[in-house]
Amino acid sequence: MTNETIQALTIEGSDTGAGCGLQADLKTFHQRKVFGLNIVVALTAQNSLGTKDVMTVDDDFIAQQFEAINEDFKVRAAKVGMLVDTRTVRAVAKQLKTAQFSQLVVDPVIFEKSGYRLLEESAEHVLTEEIVPMADVLTPNLAEAAAMVGRKLKTSDDMIEAAQELQALGANNIVIKGGHGGGEMSADYVLLENGDGFWLSAPRVETSNLNGTGDTFSACITAELAKGHHPKQAIITAKCFIQDALENPLSVGHGNGPTNQWATRSDQVEIHEHLTFEL
Repeated sequence: MTNETIQALTIEGSDTGAGCGLQADLKTFHQRKVFGLNIVVALTAQNSLGTKDVMTVDDDFIAQQFEAINEDFKVRAAKVGMLVDTRTVRAVAKQLKTAQFSQLVVDPVIFEKSGYRLLEESAEHVLTEEIVPMADVLTPNLAEAAAMVGRKLKTSDDMIEAAQELQALGANNIVIKGGHGGGEMSADYVLLENGDGFWLSAPRVETSNLNGTGDTFSACITAELAKGHHPKQAIITAKCFIQDALENPLSVGHGNGPTNQWATRSDQVEIHEHLTFEL
């Protein structure tokens, strides 16, 4: 019976307010009936009003955490989130190259909702070169995708072109999240490994409880991959999950509140072969 319980791993920073970071990931894993493991790469002093400070973990301790995970647990899928700086990106990349994870989700966290930079600018190209090519699923938002391709994304066609460029870097499946765009619908573009592309849309939810939205979405994909589901189904499930999380807000803190990981599944998500819009 050893290690028969499905296990997933998050590799990222800790949030004192527990709205995002590894706390959001672990809550999501639990809600999706997957046992969550974690590797801490940074500690943050933050709450719903913003981030006060960040302290990174040294390379040796990151390596020891990977060693502890690898010698005892069976990780079926892992996700990478906030990595802070160039040194940490390289330390995690080094460990990922020898880790035995069958599926890897990369959420390229660059900014938090308040605009606070969570990844130093000089680390962006290192992340793109050393970790993105290992991704089975890559989940940038509009700003992150724009940073990685080096230009602003202004239309739905721009999102498609950016997804193709990111896939060319080595990532297998791409989801460019449209939550930071405008309009009544929030539309994400999905490009699968086989070249098939489609859109996932849902009504935009007017709420200030957006802290941890990206973490929750990528963690849900990770949990579904750990269960053995195909990336397409995992992505669709995650879109339904995050929509329900946004539609049923919590009341925690005084600012940008947390996403609700007590979510189930929304039935308002639609799949489209084609969409045309401006951001």
